[in-house]
Amino acid sequence: MESPGPGPVMTVMRTDGDEPPVPVRRRWPRPQRRHILIGLVVIWAVAITAVVLIRGGGDTPAPVTAKPAPSPSASDAPLTVAQIYQTVRPSVVLIRAVGGSSSVNGRQETEVATGTGVIINADGTILTADHVIAGSRSVQVTYVDGTSSPATVATGDPKQDIATLTPAKLPGTLVPAVLGGGVAVGDDVTAIGNPFGLTGTTTNGVVSGLGRVLSRDKNGDIGGLIQFDAAVNPGNSGGPLINERGQVVGIVVALTNPTGSDTFIGIGFAVPIGSALGAGRGSGQPAPPL
Repeated sequence: MESPGPGPVMTVMRTDGDEPPVPVRRRWPRPQRRHILIGLVVIWAVAITAVVLIRGGGDTPAPVTAKPAPSPSASDAPLTVAQIYQTVRPSVVLIRAVGGSSSVNGRQETEVATGTGVIINADGTILTADHVIAGSRSVQVTYVDGTSSPATVATGDPKQDIATLTPAKLPGTLVPAVLGGGVAVGDDVTAIGNPFGLTGTTTNGVVSGLGRVLSRDKNGDIGGLIQFDAAVNPGNSGGPLINERGQVVGIVVALTNPTGSDTFIGIGFAVPIGSALGAGRGSGQPAPPL
């Protein structure tokens, strides 16, 4: 359609061999031209409104928080640290254990220990370090979704420094961790825990030794430990040590510092998951339920 004059011109299509078309001038009636003009104005207004909305002229919607989803099996391929965190974080809990009282500057203060635990099966059983809950009067666990529940100590083995908890209430979405898998010196490992109460902290390193022995003043030595260099600090105790396939290969129980300080300088220890699951056997203690 061409517009050489004030009105539209209709061009009739021709086949090959026909004579050139003769332009025929045709004017729209005045009422129709008025309707067309009004329609064009409406279309222009709608287009301007759409541009304003696309450019963010309205309120920004609140971000949608993804809920944790169960991961039924370990990955067949190595995962990144971020993927390991996303996979195992829903299984990790914060533990607060209220114990006795102590005198501080002449005042009696209640002792509260914080640590980490990991959900190991579908009934919500939590695996942790025994020293986190030892001597406690009450235990509370907090899940990744922010909900909390009281918990009772189901099993405890001070010799292996392993205990299990039974929570009174489960989270809305229960995600047990995948357990198992061995490690070798040099393998990548990731730790997730709550150091100094900083919930959901993750660190990464390598296995730096196997079969280590940890000497303790009470309850004797612990042997067969995994030595690693992923940073852990007070509050990480009881948390999972995870391989690159997202499997929990150990439970963090200690760090070493020759200065006597409880801060990390490069060496941490974990009970291998096989030993943790077998804790209590042969001593009259039941094994952790699976």
